[in-house]
Amino acid sequence: MTYKFKLGYITVPDARDILSWSGTMFYMANALQKQDISVQYIGPLRDKPIFFNKLKKFFYQTFLRKRYLLDRSLPLLQGYAQQVNDLLTKDSVDVLFSPGTIPLAYLESSKPLVLWNDCTFAGLVDFYAYTSNLCRESITTGHTVEKRVLERVDLAIFSSDWAANTAIENYSIDPSKVKVVSYGANLECNRSLEDIKRFVSLRSRTKCQLLFIGVDWIRKGGDVALAVTRRLNQLGLPTELVVVGCKPEIDEPFPEFVKYLGFIKKANPEGRIRLNNLMKTSHFLILPSKADCTPMVLCEANSFGTPCLSTDVGGIPTTIKNNLNGKLFSEKASVDEYCSYIVEIFSDYDRYDELALSSFREYESRLNWDTAAKTVKALISELVTSS
Repeated sequence: MTYKFKLGYITVPDARDILSWSGTMFYMANALQKQDISVQYIGPLRDKPIFFNKLKKFFYQTFLRKRYLLDRSLPLLQGYAQQVNDLLTKDSVDVLFSPGTIPLAYLESSKPLVLWNDCTFAGLVDFYAYTSNLCRESITTGHTVEKRVLERVDLAIFSSDWAANTAIENYSIDPSKVKVVSYGANLECNRSLEDIKRFVSLRSRTKCQLLFIGVDWIRKGGDVALAVTRRLNQLGLPTELVVVGCKPEIDEPFPEFVKYLGFIKKANPEGRIRLNNLMKTSHFLILPSKADCTPMVLCEANSFGTPCLSTDVGGIPTTIKNNLNGKLFSEKASVDEYCSYIVEIFSDYDRYDELALSSFREYESRLNWDTAAKTVKALISELVTSS
């Protein structure tokens, strides 16, 4: 019999808001509750950087042209810890849990601490734009705080092998307390294999539809997606690129093969229906990211039997397995490499059918929140019973 426990769910944003952190905090909490875990929400936490730290940020940006991270400043982190302590009552929870290291940095508690995150500070430095060109103070503090948290947690769960490895290699933490459990898709799914077969059968066999979803055109590789679409049309395969989330950054009018739909809110029913229909009808989700930890849209596409074309950067290789639920390319791969694969698959539709169905099977077996939460519950149960 699995041990039942009460979990303190610590987040800086409001985890009950489906828009928070692309919905990950919301769906993660719901999935844990479905596993008969009592979840006590501890958050949102008030963001109160003191004036001196704001002045530091201004100084670094204005005079030294460096970034200063307010969310890694000690007064802010200590303030978060105090808020968590104020919200907790004695023996109200069995375990303290967070999807991020920041609110755990200076938390003092005798309760077991569990982390389920998609990255480490070491993995982020010079990976994203906002964590590039950092001042020395932010780098030093960031690493110090991250090491402090990772040494103190009893269980460090990461959504990818990449993130787990950055924890072990950069912070020398005990590998035995590091686990990898993939995140799920941030949407509701009651689809069956028969539904997926129907979706795939209705997709065009003469025109290829590529779907790009992202809020950052450059980082998510929108320029590559556009170039691939252009080249496929030149090669004689009629192809349309549907862009959702960000406006294509191009110095020309939108080509006729680009369909720009803007930002679609999946928090409301109309937005969910539109996104669902795009996933149903698209042959591939294309996301040639230059930097990404665990893009949830890959799992979401797979839940519709839509294979993903992406890059082997960050945590993506844990989500996408070649010829099972998509294909990964080197960040330096040529446009022709993408096109050769797409043409090869598209010209053998039986092979495409199998790829689409196996994409859904990958979602069903490991890229859904129910499976992930069940695994995490077992890990936490073992921790609680042994402590």
